[in-house]
Amino acid sequence: MERLKAIIQYDGTHYAGYQIQPNGNTVQAEMEKALSKMHKGRKVKVTASGRTDSGVHALGQVIHFDTDLNIPVGNWKRALSSMLPQDIYVSSVEQVGRDFHARYDAKGKEYRYFIWNDQEPNIFKRHYRYHIKADLDVASMQQACKYIEGEHDFTSFCSPRTDIKGDKIRLIHEASVHKEGEELVFVFRGSGFLYNMVRILVGTLVEVGRHDRDPGEIPMIIEAKEREAAGKTAPPQGLFLWEVFYDGD
Repeated sequence: MERLKAIIQYDGTHYAGYQIQPNGNTVQAEMEKALSKMHKGRKVKVTASGRTDSGVHALGQVIHFDTDLNIPVGNWKRALSSMLPQDIYVSSVEQVGRDFHARYDAKGKEYRYFIWNDQEPNIFKRHYRYHIKADLDVASMQQACKYIEGEHDFTSFCSPRTDIKGDKIRLIHEASVHKEGEELVFVFRGSGFLYNMVRILVGTLVEVGRHDRDPGEIPMIIEAKEREAAGKTAPPQGLFLWEVFYDGD
């Protein structure tokens, strides 16, 4: 048996999230289905760095699985991708030690969130961008981002439906937003993220951009440790799991 680590991309539009569940197809189910075919019907469990919600996308999701197939590691990318639907793609595969764990060995993650900020919609990006017609004050949102950076208890930015046990303290290395034409790009890089954390952060920053909140309110929202203190949860389609970091990255 050898353990393989793979980086996968997926368009989450037509999936009920990454993780297998009773209702709706998932990315994990498609991965395991493809691997089962390759292993002549035997079930192969896939472990990911974390789950993503329905409608959320990934450019750099990391998974691992064990196999006894005698396939050169260089052939796995093509072989596995050919068994998957067109909205899931394996971008790299490498052999790792048997003690590697996609989830527990992850040292950090980067998420990006995209907003189409224009009066007119872009129907070709509707599954990948949150459309906001109103002008957003980018400078104010950039100012608010500075308060997000650092180590904080992010309870206010976590869905109450979370199953996370223990504290909700996370270290955010970067929180930023910049404009590219009609698009706003939010970047969040940190040690880890809570359930719906990035989408709640974006929803709150949008309220700052609309001048419904002051940038200086962010520390008070963090201090409150109450979900009701923060803004609305931004919709899923603008969110991408961009990269997962491990020792040596």
